[in-house]
Amino acid sequence: MSALPIMVQATGSYVGKSVIAAALCRYFYRQGYRVAPFKAQNMSNNSYVTRGGGEIGRAQAFQAEACGIEATVEMNPVLLKPSSDMGSQVIVLGRPIAHMRAREYHQYQPQLIGTLREAFEKLSALYDVVVIEGAGSPAEINLHKFDIANMAVAKMARAPVLLVGDIHLGGVFAWLVGTLELLQPDERALVKAFIINKFRGDASLLDQGIAFLEGRTGKKTLGILPFVPSLRVDEEDGVKTAKAHRVPSANSTGLRVHVIHFPRIANSTDFEYFADEPDVSVEFLTEIPDPDQPLPDVVILPGTKSTMDDLAFLRSSGLESYLRDLRVRGVRIVGICGGYQMLGKRILDVGSLESSAPAAEGLGFLEVETKFEPSKKTVRVRGVSMESGEEIAGYEIHMGQTDRPERSRPLFRITDEQDRSVNRYDGCVSDDGLVWGTYIHGLFDAPAFRREFLNRLRARRGWEPLPLQNVPSREEALDSLAELVRVHLDCEMLNRILTGQI
Repeated sequence: MSALPIMVQATGSYVGKSVIAAALCRYFYRQGYRVAPFKAQNMSNNSYVTRGGGEIGRAQAFQAEACGIEATVEMNPVLLKPSSDMGSQVIVLGRPIAHMRAREYHQYQPQLIGTLREAFEKLSALYDVVVIEGAGSPAEINLHKFDIANMAVAKMARAPVLLVGDIHLGGVFAWLVGTLELLQPDERALVKAFIINKFRGDASLLDQGIAFLEGRTGKKTLGILPFVPSLRVDEEDGVKTAKAHRVPSANSTGLRVHVIHFPRIANSTDFEYFADEPDVSVEFLTEIPDPDQPLPDVVILPGTKSTMDDLAFLRSSGLESYLRDLRVRGVRIVGICGGYQMLGKRILDVGSLESSAPAAEGLGFLEVETKFEPSKKTVRVRGVSMESGEEIAGYEIHMGQTDRPERSRPLFRITDEQDRSVNRYDGCVSDDGLVWGTYIHGLFDAPAFRREFLNRLRARRGWEPLPLQNVPSREEALDSLAELVRVHLDCEMLNRILTGQI
C-alpha cells in the first residue's frame, strides 16, 4: 500500500515551509502514523550526515527526527550546496557528483527525474504518510520548466498542497492570491487550503481577509499559526535569528561569543544550542566590531562551502587584522571545518577543486596544513576530548585533508565512525591552548561538552562555573511543534485533505 502524501509549498523562501513540514510530521506521528519527510531538491549549506554516510539537508534530518526515524538519503535525494553566486556542488543520493553552474544544472536536471521518483516511491512503500516540502515558490514563472521540487513533485506524488504565506512580512493576501494566479489550472487545483504563518495579535482581525481569500480563490484557510520567536528547530539555510544570536549590550555581564559570518557560511546550526545557556550572547560578525565594545571571550571561525574565497573575505574585510590583534591579546579562537583549515599555515588546491588559486597562506595560528582532495569525507563520529575527557559526538563534511605534525597536540580522540570502532585523532591545539580547530560539526549540541567549554571561558574571567542547565528535551521541543498544528489548524479539514476528501 502506498503512503498518503501531503505537500507544503509557500509564496516564497523563508516563509516557514521547513518548520510547518516538521510540525506536520510530528503531528501525524503522534496520531499513530508511520511518517517520513521528503524534499526532492534542496539548496542549502546547512547539511547533515546520515547513518549510511550520505549528505542531505539539515532540515530533512530534523523532520525525520520529528517522525521518530533515522534520516536517509531518499528524504532529500538532491542537495545543492552553493559555493559561489554562480555555481553549486550537486549532491545526489548523498554523494557529490559535480560542481555545476545554473545552466549546466538545468541541462542535467532531466537525468534526475527517475532518481526523484524512485526515492519517493521507496519512502511511500515504507510509510503511511509522506510529508513533502517544496522549495522557494511554485510561481517562479521564469524557472517553471526547470521545477523539480514544487508542482512537478505534487503531480508525481498526486499530493494535495497546502500553500503557506508569511504575514509577518506584510502583504500576505496579495502573495497568496498572486501565487495562485500564476499557477497553471491543473496546478491550482492541487492547492487545497492556505496556511497563514507568523501572526502576532488577535487572529479575528483577519476574518475579513480570510473571507476575501475564499471568495476570490475558492480555497479555504486551514489555520493561522502564531509567530513563535523561540522555536527550537534546525534551520534549512542561513543564520537563525534567535535568542542565542542576539547582539549583547556593551555592559553585558555574560560570555561574549563572536562568530565570523562568512559569505559562504555552512552549518551555522553548530551554534544554535548556545540559546540554552543563560550566560551566553552570540554575535555574528561581517565586519570589525566597534572598538568601544568589550573583547569577546571567544571568536569562532565556522564552516564554509568555499574556504579559499572566505579566507579572502577575512582579509579584505579587515577581520584578519582583528583576529591577529585578539590572538596577541590572549582571546580564545576556535575553528570548525573550513574555519579550522584557515587557522593553519597553508591551504593547497593544486587540482583547482575549489578555487583558481593553487595555494593560499592561512592565518598560521595552528601548525597544520590542508590539501584539497577530490573525495569528500562524510561520516558521523563519536569520541572524547583530550583535554577534559568529555564525550563528544558530531559529523564531518569536508573535502580537505589536514596534516598535523606529531609534535602538536590533537583535540579529540575519535573512537567511533559510522558505528564502527576506530582509534584516530582529530583537530589541533596551539601550544598555549588558546587556539584550537576541529572538523567535527555539532560539537556544541552536547550539553556536557558545551557547558565545560563555557566554564573554561568563565574561569578566565574569574567567575564560578555554572552547572548543566535544565532545558526542554528534544522530544518536548518536537511535541511543541505538533501542538501548534493541533491548536491552530483545523485538524478535521487537515485529515480530509490528507485522505483525499477535499
